[in-house]
Amino acid sequence: MNILEYDYRLPEELIAQNAAMPRDCARLMVLQEEKIIHKRFSDIAGYLRKGDVLVLNSTKVIRSKLVGKKDSGSSAEIILTDCLDKGNNIWECHIKARNPHVGTRILLGKGADATLIRQNSVDRFSVRISGKFSFDDALLPNPPYIKHDVTEEEYQTVYARECRGKGSLAAPTAGLHFTKDLLRKIKDKGVKIVFIALHVGFGTFLPIMDDIEDHKTEGEYFEISKNAAKTINNRKGRLIVVGTTTLKALESSVADGKIMPAKKVSEIFIYPGHEFSSRPDALITNFHLPKSSLLLLTCAFCGKERIMHSYKEAVEKKYRFYSLGDAMMMYRKNI
Repeated sequence: MNILEYDYRLPEELIAQNAAMPRDCARLMVLQEEKIIHKRFSDIAGYLRKGDVLVLNSTKVIRSKLVGKKDSGSSAEIILTDCLDKGNNIWECHIKARNPHVGTRILLGKGADATLIRQNSVDRFSVRISGKFSFDDALLPNPPYIKHDVTEEEYQTVYARECRGKGSLAAPTAGLHFTKDLLRKIKDKGVKIVFIALHVGFGTFLPIMDDIEDHKTEGEYFEISKNAAKTINNRKGRLIVVGTTTLKALESSVADGKIMPAKKVSEIFIYPGHEFSSRPDALITNFHLPKSSLLLLTCAFCGKERIMHSYKEAVEKKYRFYSLGDAMMMYRKNI
């Protein structure tokens, strides 16, 4: 199984640079049986029924991007990923800079600076932050294909919440299309809304090996409460999952055919051939990058030919792609 089979052509102008406003005016492609239906996201309530359970990822994107300059004057960007020593303010991070190495000092402004003290891997370092540093000065990390700094308004879901000091390095983007009014409308139909949390890390975006089965993913922490698991397991209707991260958490928590309460790390890598133990009926997600783990997950859920054909049509009809783009709702066959 080669990753090149999951490539597609995407004109650069279809990569969304700004979120649709209001959120639910984004376009929605619905894959139901063999049909492709074109709607607006605000129409999604019409596809939900009394007794269904809608599961969303309530993680919050954390301000973790620091922008500064090296002593040489060249620009540098730091994404903090994990606190290694809170007392000494030492963090693991990704660095975007010219020739970063141990000893590199990055000036962050307002009297703060960061010094690389150890190289942990090819693209990860340990960094010590000194001076008058505050996370109030940090930015939300944005995907490299978005050419501006994203804002809270466009890159947090309306239901994002703090979770034990943890958070995500990227938004669970399928959820960005929901408004409070739309969620209220869905709830009023008798749909039960459940929140779980999976904190998105860089592992989600690691490039895939040519041979898909050789790919290794990084762990991502998730939490599912007892009440959330009970509501999902006791549902009378269908299980509607919002986002690939949500589905990954559910698949990582199944035991004996039931969703189990959990506070642990998911290392699951879902690609075509995967059997979905959480028994999801439909998945709501955005359009994903070529040759990415998230595209592989959608192909596993809905079928490769079906997904690749729908992406071709999305390009032809000029849907907006990736994190700030449009959405799709895909049903399992015969649903």
